[in-house]
Amino acid sequence: MSFEEDDKVIFRDEYHEKDGEEGKVVQVSETMFGDETYTVEVDDETIGGLGEDQLEAVDG
Repeated sequence: MSFEEDDKVIFRDEYHEKDGEEGKVVQVSETMFGDETYTVEVDDETIGGLGEDQLEAVDG
C-alpha cells in the first residue's frame, strides 16, 4: 500500500518512543531506485526516511 500527503497513519517502530501513535504523512519522496519514502509528523515531531512497512493506514 502506498500513502499520499495528509494521509493519517499509525507509526510502527518498536525502538522509537512514538511507536503505535497516530500521525500524518507530510511528504512523499522517491529514492533513486524508485521506492517511496515517507516523512510523518507525530505529535509535532517529524520523522523522515520511513518505508511503507513502518506505516499502517488509519480507517476513516
